[in-house]
Amino acid sequence: MNAEVWQGILIPFVGTSLGAACVFVMKRAMSGRLQRALLGFASGIMVAASVWSLLIPSMEQSASMGKWSFVPAAVGFWIGIGFLLLLDRVTPHLHLNAEQSEGPRTRLGKTAMMVMAVVLHNIPEGMAVGVIYAGWVSGEGGVSLAGALALSVGIAIQNFPEGAIISMPLRAEGVPTGRAFAYGVLSGAVEPAAALLTVAAARIVVPVLPYLMSFAAGAMVYVVIEELIPEMSEGEHSNIGTVLFALGFTVMMALDVALG
Repeated sequence: MNAEVWQGILIPFVGTSLGAACVFVMKRAMSGRLQRALLGFASGIMVAASVWSLLIPSMEQSASMGKWSFVPAAVGFWIGIGFLLLLDRVTPHLHLNAEQSEGPRTRLGKTAMMVMAVVLHNIPEGMAVGVIYAGWVSGEGGVSLAGALALSVGIAIQNFPEGAIISMPLRAEGVPTGRAFAYGVLSGAVEPAAALLTVAAARIVVPVLPYLMSFAAGAMVYVVIEELIPEMSEGEHSNIGTVLFALGFTVMMALDVALG
């Protein structure tokens, strides 16, 4: 595995770690307004990445199917939605600001379940990066190194607020600063792991690349709709989340077009 692949896989993890490091420089608890802004920005990045970096390339790679070129994208998208629905039901986790956990009953503490909630939606992000780099490594599917890098950078940008959103509330609840940072970093560790597994299986992945791209897109869109947008809309009405969603979408779209 060459250096470009390693760097691309680790870039999103660095974004999460830098966000988690906010516990060392921000002394006060994160305000609700800032939290909504960060969630909105992350949501915009994820939706744009799903469309521009995954769904559109999936249909382009299926162009030989003519008017049916949408089929792999649609099928993979729904499989991704179903996969996250299943994980949501079988994995105990606790969403931000929620009092009641979801999934099966467990003896896990509140902190562990909050981390699990973030881990769940980091899995498709890691797979998305892995699928793109698997396509580039194989030399098939029309994936360029610049396009793969654009996706990695975009996910890293949206991972920064995610890292802060998991570590800052933990510290506010009394978790020691170092441990809160470690939990934030740990929540993002699943991304490079999922990406590495996907790249390692490149020979298997490439024939079904359009389906896997749209699978990752469906899983990410599920996370945005089921978790990020509801959390962004909690509390007193504010348009900050909507504005930052649009900004995040624009940033990721620009990255994909400019670098892809």
